[in-house]
Amino acid sequence: MSMQSLYKEVMDINMMEDDARKDDVAKSFFARLNFMELPEYFNWAEEVFEGLHLAERSDKPAFIWADILTEESKTYTYRQFADNGNQCLNHLRGKGVDKGDNMYMMVPIVPETWFASYACIKGGLVAVPTATTMTQREMEFRFDTYPPDSIVAAEVYTDIIDAALKTQGREPKVKIVLGSKEGWTSYDQLGDEEKVAEAAKTKSNDLLFCFFTSGTTGLPKRVGHSAISYPLGHLSTSVITGVRTDDIHHNLGAPGWAKWAWSSFFAPLNVGATATGFNFTALDGEKYLKAISTHKISTFCAPPTAWRMFINLDVSKFDLSNLRQSVGAGEPLNPEVISKWKKLTGTEIRDFYGQTESTAMIGNPPWMQGKMRSGSFGYPSYMYDVALVDEEGFEITEPDQVGHIVVKLDNWRAIGLFSEYIGNPEKMADVFVDNYYYTGDRASFDEDGYWWFVGRSDDVIKSSDFRIGPFEVESALMEHEAVAETAVVGVPDPKRHQLVKAYVILKQGIEPTEKLALELFKHTIGVLAKFKIPRVIEFVPEVPKTLSGKIRRVELRQNEEKRQQQKAEQATAEFFYWDFPELSSKN
Repeated sequence: MSMQSLYKEVMDINMMEDDARKDDVAKSFFARLNFMELPEYFNWAEEVFEGLHLAERSDKPAFIWADILTEESKTYTYRQFADNGNQCLNHLRGKGVDKGDNMYMMVPIVPETWFASYACIKGGLVAVPTATTMTQREMEFRFDTYPPDSIVAAEVYTDIIDAALKTQGREPKVKIVLGSKEGWTSYDQLGDEEKVAEAAKTKSNDLLFCFFTSGTTGLPKRVGHSAISYPLGHLSTSVITGVRTDDIHHNLGAPGWAKWAWSSFFAPLNVGATATGFNFTALDGEKYLKAISTHKISTFCAPPTAWRMFINLDVSKFDLSNLRQSVGAGEPLNPEVISKWKKLTGTEIRDFYGQTESTAMIGNPPWMQGKMRSGSFGYPSYMYDVALVDEEGFEITEPDQVGHIVVKLDNWRAIGLFSEYIGNPEKMADVFVDNYYYTGDRASFDEDGYWWFVGRSDDVIKSSDFRIGPFEVESALMEHEAVAETAVVGVPDPKRHQLVKAYVILKQGIEPTEKLALELFKHTIGVLAKFKIPRVIEFVPEVPKTLSGKIRRVELRQNEEKRQQQKAEQATAEFFYWDFPELSSKN
């Protein structure tokens, strides 16, 4: 079976209208893929993008870019996309950058991001996506851990990068800037390069991607993916998102994080669809939905933060008639959001799950439409052999038991699973135990096989010997009409070890009051077991998040611990359960 034929099969699967047949064919496809002998060499850019899509649809739009503020837009065909990527690769090679070298990319949502990524894949360079929120200190850590051979960056970030390079005594072979900066080569000069480039002879297990994790528990780790694990592994993502060859796909996400590579690059380009990127600095929901309408987006993937914003807008102002599929990822999505978006657009938000260390691992594929259960994040992808294990490492076979999500390795090793934590054998030993890969997340499944996310293992709240998942508490709060968004964490308490604390963002025009806090306490008492209800509610204007929209609960916990250590006064809009006499009987 040729590599091209694998991608063609997925294209055929996603074009099927019969959901039951689509499910059966997908299951059969992955059953073969999981056990097939992979080739020694594989270069996705040469064999799939050029050998398949460029050969068959060279004049079709491969990529549409737009700026949501200025409404400027650009469209690139598959031919133009390849030409731009080849010019970038040729310039890098001219500066001595070769197969196995790395390239840091600290760039916003602009076309050059896609072209530089393509150049890395074709040239066998290790792409190091770098979030644009990085500080000098964070860059120093990265450059010390993994010295840069080449860098592509927007002009606004060059001062931080140069300072970090100087501190670490590093000098890359080439620094390319989007804009103009002394000591840097302007990206505009790459337009003088040849539009044809020879593909590197990359082995399937060659390192091709290096993602620094967000560092929510300790210093960032380097997650290494190979020339196979992402390009081929993301066939699971292409299937779960359901992107068809005739789709215009959009993912609301920023470069620098794995999710961008997942859904802004591989999911659509694996199947010959049209990828899109909308540049923004602060997310303006109305302008964003206008761009979705203008560019006739048919498949739309966004994090929970964005969906929560969208459902509170007047969606009727926008023509979303082209929208065929809505997909959520990043964190589990509250049932209330899913049902309201369906009422507004007629599409169900299909939740799915994965990690920087994997591709789409668990989810609600297209054939689950109409059969999803609100709050469930689906069932395991056929690419992964997923299970739950208890605290002793024994597999959980009974429903409704919370356990650690693991990927089994004894039957087959999922193609989309990462290669290693680069240079960190201790961490590898922590997560690869007894033929399991431990994801660090916890979940349960019901008697019908639907999976339910509980939270990160380190996000799970331990209170009076109870284990409480933050997501369930957040979902309960989200049901209240005044709540726009919430984040729940465990905060230190001498009696119960931890208390459940909810940070609540209110909808526009609603004021934080003692009366409203009482309403929310009473509301949670009505829908949650008593041990799960929040004991502290603080109304806040925002909560810390990564650029891709994930709530940084670790930062909330750290802030609370610091406040307690400093014996800080109670926040103005902070309310405690025990301060309400009418709740005392419900303790």
